[in-house]
Amino acid sequence: MPLPVVQFCVIGSFFLVLYKALISLLRRPNGIDLDGPNGGVIKLFEGGMDYCVNLSEQYGGAVRLNGPYGDTVYVSDPRALHHIVVKDQHIFEELEDFIVSNKLVFGEGLISTAGEQHRRQRKLISPVFSTSNMRRVLSTVHHIADRLASTLTAKLPTDGSHNEIDVLPWLSRCALDSICNGVLGYSSNSLSAAEDDAYAEAVRSVGFLIGKFCLLRPFMVIVTHYCSPYWARKVLDLITAPWIPTKFMRDIREMRRIIETMDCVSRKVFAEKKATMEADMLCRDGDSILSMMDIMLKANTASSNVTRLTDAELLGQMNVMIFAGVDTTTSAIARCVYLLAQHPCVQARLRSEISDAMKSSRYQEDGDIPSSELPYDVLMSLPFLDGIVKETFRLYPSLPLMVRTATKATTLPLHFPVRSRSGESTSTITIPKGTQVIISILAANRHQGMWGADANEWRPERWLSSLLAVPPDMDTPVGREDVTSTPRSTPVLGVKDGVHFPSVYSNMMTFLAGSRSCIGFKFAEMQMKQVLATLVLRLHFSLPTQRNAQGHVKEIQWKFKGFHIPVVKTPAGDGVTPQVPLNVRLVRTDDFAW
Repeated sequence: MPLPVVQFCVIGSFFLVLYKALISLLRRPNGIDLDGPNGGVIKLFEGGMDYCVNLSEQYGGAVRLNGPYGDTVYVSDPRALHHIVVKDQHIFEELEDFIVSNKLVFGEGLISTAGEQHRRQRKLISPVFSTSNMRRVLSTVHHIADRLASTLTAKLPTDGSHNEIDVLPWLSRCALDSICNGVLGYSSNSLSAAEDDAYAEAVRSVGFLIGKFCLLRPFMVIVTHYCSPYWARKVLDLITAPWIPTKFMRDIREMRRIIETMDCVSRKVFAEKKATMEADMLCRDGDSILSMMDIMLKANTASSNVTRLTDAELLGQMNVMIFAGVDTTTSAIARCVYLLAQHPCVQARLRSEISDAMKSSRYQEDGDIPSSELPYDVLMSLPFLDGIVKETFRLYPSLPLMVRTATKATTLPLHFPVRSRSGESTSTITIPKGTQVIISILAANRHQGMWGADANEWRPERWLSSLLAVPPDMDTPVGREDVTSTPRSTPVLGVKDGVHFPSVYSNMMTFLAGSRSCIGFKFAEMQMKQVLATLVLRLHFSLPTQRNAQGHVKEIQWKFKGFHIPVVKTPAGDGVTPQVPLNVRLVRTDDFAW
């Protein structure tokens, strides 16, 4: 086809997008009767995590913000959130450009579908992440966590002194190996490789690039709506042509290369798995270790023709599980290791608890290095480890904000009244059709009315028991609180007067609720606990102490960019490159005393 014709198609598509954007702006919902700041939605990312939390503390559980498509409602009220994600979830849908862009990148997975197709997929996949299947996969995760600990140990001096190690890339490799082996049954071997292979590089890069090109989502919607697959491919070929020299276009070409790399490997693995199933080679003993993909393929084969997923849908699930698991799990484990380095008493107490569990469960090896391969039920029921994981998930959710759009006019009830524009108190909000609603998981998980006055503090002890001691002195270091003196009955965490946030996990919104809640949260929790148990039993972590040539010590800062991105603050670092440098050394006997 002549190049001018292709250019004409692209230019036409551009003006069509512009036309649709102008129509949206003219029809945008305004006049929502809520109080709010002068700043718009963009301020949520410019102001960072503190701004997002303070916004709800200052204005309440529903705040009006200026958005690109009219007034936007920022929500952290428990009753309003219950309506958004559970009761009226059919009204508050994912944004169309979110669904379309995910489908283009990942295929027809759970985050790329809606309506009946989404319900059918979820019905088949939910049992895959059952507790019994988690027990099967735990040994795979333990083996990879043990390799991570051995890899870090090999980088330490033999005299027992510490070495500064950037743990972030190693935690990322561990997350990728765990999910590839446990979910796909594909051996990525990232921890063993000297350099990332093409697939590992693609998986770790795709999340960053998707966020970078979010402004292209409306263009993707228009192209998919008004162009056939043939013409859509031609448009893509043109905008990724190598003769367009701008950096933005080079980044788009890189994005396309990464997506094609992921798709190629996923198709290869899927074809191998399907061929094995068809050859009836997966008829193994029920206690044999199977990947999530093996279990899902077996369940799909056994389902009826009405509920059975197509090959395209199964392939989409593979891509979604990998993408959704690697970045979020890496961020959560990195944050937890950083917090343990920040709180040595908590780290010692956790190490002691795991060591005691080993001895009582008789899972101690004969050699000098103990094994952290605890049985599933023992690992998941360790109270202090459970408190550390829950408190980290609560305070630092991997996805702090999510967006929905109202498909029709409705009202949202509130549990805690807020102020209207005129300053009057109100307990209901009128939501016009087309209004975008931001679900603030971050603010909900730190809501002082639901979690207490210390909701913004990282205190794993709050989860230890329903019978807690009298509140400790605020000067007591974290990890040293005495939970044995003067016990008293306390309410269930996250519940106030019978009201709680919609949740699938411990009354917090980290994994959301309803039909679009995180389907793999049990795997994420198990993986995080196993990695932490393995690391702290063999290694001690502390904050960096070494000064650079200018006398500056590295200070880690977590930037708020949709995900939490750890960087080293200037002037000791560049403030851009993701990294978590920590002092690491082998564990000593006194590291168990807290």
